[in-house]
Amino acid sequence: MNADTHPIDALSTPILSVDGQGRIKSVNPAAASWLGLGLRRLLGHPLSRIASSEQDLDALCERARSTPSGLRVQRLRLQPGELEPRFAHVLVTALEQPEGGVRFEFHPVDEFPGDDPAVLLPTALNVALKGLAHEVKNPLAGLKGAAQLLRRRLQDTDSERYLDVIVAETERLSALVQRLLEPAPPSPLAATNVHTVLERVRLLAEAEAGWAVRLVRDYDPSLPEIPADADRLTQAVLNLVRNALQADAGEVRLRTRADTGVVIGDVVHRLALRIEIVDDGCGVPEGLAEQIFLPLVSGRAEGTGLGLALAQQVAREHGGSLSYRSRRGHTVFTLLLPATMPPAAA
Repeated sequence: MNADTHPIDALSTPILSVDGQGRIKSVNPAAASWLGLGLRRLLGHPLSRIASSEQDLDALCERARSTPSGLRVQRLRLQPGELEPRFAHVLVTALEQPEGGVRFEFHPVDEFPGDDPAVLLPTALNVALKGLAHEVKNPLAGLKGAAQLLRRRLQDTDSERYLDVIVAETERLSALVQRLLEPAPPSPLAATNVHTVLERVRLLAEAEAGWAVRLVRDYDPSLPEIPADADRLTQAVLNLVRNALQADAGEVRLRTRADTGVVIGDVVHRLALRIEIVDDGCGVPEGLAEQIFLPLVSGRAEGTGLGLALAQQVAREHGGSLSYRSRRGHTVFTLLLPATMPPAAA
């Protein structure tokens, strides 16, 4: 940060830039405060000073220099000195001046405290769901049989459509219950149209919410199919939509877009699909902001605290990420899915 006042100094967004040799050239006060290091411990030092052992920030700079629109990195983990790690969504862009310079724009996010949910979730699920699976199995079979019998007697097209949904959902839930009782290898990913998944979710949400909530489509029809487990993806998106319904939303928007040059973890994806669930409800309670993705954590007395944890797990199974931003009246959960799976995750 120079002695002269610069416009970025007044920003609350942490911003840091490096020169062509990868040394920290400028830091605004928001970045110095967020990183917890004084200017003397940042300016002129290599970028590795704030990097975790898992991240090569110099490599990100090189990628940004060859990407005109810049790179967007989800939940980048930083390790400033001996301090606690920081997490942020980051926009990395090349600068015209000085030549070879790169700017990092950090949007801090709360990472999971304590154990990684990827480790914690299976244990929590075994405790919470194993017994429940036994209790649910028989009622599901009865529900499916009753729906099939009723469908034979109906001639109304709309009613038949909803009965088809009931049958399909009971079959999907039966398969989920069986998977809980007898764990099996994950289903192979297949070419999937995300809009088919979203339409299925929309129909289920309409049936659940009735006329109380307006469900709005905002799709990009040009999106390609992606490798996915359609049933697992349906469950993840349905959990996000149900959370919006339970947050007293009057409108829920299902939005899809394409993102290019996205970094998820340490993998760069030329193309990723962004699924956003946008609602105008009461938002995420401030007290739960740091724990929202942990299993068995819920802001509602009647909630199980498993919906977001399961959605997070599904995102990881697909090599993607799940994040959110929230204020009262505007909450957005963003599911990023790579258009192609990296070899190690395929």
